[in-house]
Amino acid sequence: MKNLLFSFSFLWLCATANSQEFIPYYAEVADQVSDANILTHLTQFENLGVKRRGTAALQNTLDWLKTKYTGYGYTASQMQEYSFTNGAYTCKNLVVTKVGTLYPNTYVILCGHYDTITGKGTNDNGSGVVTILEVARLLQSIPTEYSIKFINFSGEEDGLVGSQHFVSSVVNGTSPKMNIRLVFNIDEVGGRADMTNDTITCERDTGSPTSNNALSNTFTNELINCVQLYSPLNTYLSYAYASDYMPFEDNNEIITGFFEKNETPYRHTANDLLVNMDPEYVYNIAKAAMGAMLHFAVASTSALSSESYQNSRQVSFYPSPAKEVLHINMGTLTDTRYSFSMLDLQGKVVLTRDVENPSMIETVSLSGLSKGMYLAVLQTTTERITKKILIE
Repeated sequence: MKNLLFSFSFLWLCATANSQEFIPYYAEVADQVSDANILTHLTQFENLGVKRRGTAALQNTLDWLKTKYTGYGYTASQMQEYSFTNGAYTCKNLVVTKVGTLYPNTYVILCGHYDTITGKGTNDNGSGVVTILEVARLLQSIPTEYSIKFINFSGEEDGLVGSQHFVSSVVNGTSPKMNIRLVFNIDEVGGRADMTNDTITCERDTGSPTSNNALSNTFTNELINCVQLYSPLNTYLSYAYASDYMPFEDNNEIITGFFEKNETPYRHTANDLLVNMDPEYVYNIAKAAMGAMLHFAVASTSALSSESYQNSRQVSFYPSPAKEVLHINMGTLTDTRYSFSMLDLQGKVVLTRDVENPSMIETVSLSGLSKGMYLAVLQTTTERITKKILIE
């Protein structure tokens, strides 16, 4: 949702596109974006109806989203719902977390809202929703150095209520405060059926506080380069406003975003429908977003690494080297019970723990263990995963 006209814009003359290296594997992944998925999901989103607060349609859309993420291989422990009060109603944000391999406590956030007002909102913001879904589908099996949170906000059309609640209660409510590398927001990217849609607006922070503006500009320049490297779209540089990245911006986080260049005249009306959009444009934007997220989260650059990542069920242990505690990322394991043990170099079991109904991240105390190399063993009813762990 954006209710203001651009008061100024800048044509981005990109003389630095070669400052980011083209990565063939990233292009291969971006080319796996499915135009059939985009069209199907836009149709399904539209058929869910007007997704206003307090309606069955809003809840049905949340359930639809959860079904999609589950179908892509994300587990129940990776999905969290955050409830908040929106007027006289309770609404929910859906957050899907994928843990990074090198910086598990630092997050790249890809977000957009799924609520609508007046109409079915196939453009505002079904287009953003289906783009996020397609990126999440392809990233599920690819290791990334940084953790990723895919966030579907509600309450955007009521004044960014959902994103504001997430920032205040989750980002700032985490101890220590959640460490965010970048917030990448996608809102209204459906284009117009009556126009040629070959340009995407890339949005940077130009507001207050100003301390985050320089890095926002840097990341938005990188976003522009990714669009040019991994999609056929042109880019247009403008400024961020009136969408779910703003509570993050106010919180001094680094933001960037996508918004359609040819703005629909049907926003917030009953005619915000697929027939008035350009699905091919959404497909190209999903390719651009895919390339950008691979870059921002620092994804593996080969299919071989992704295969090894999948073979270990995305389970990881961190930090490494470890000191007082060891965190276990359960990856895509769905077992409700597992055992964890640590073995020394002589093969002696020096620590054991049984866990039922594990969370996405479990923490094990290493108190009493001497410095040195150990073998960590995670055992479920069907899987045995081992990793070497150095304790300092």
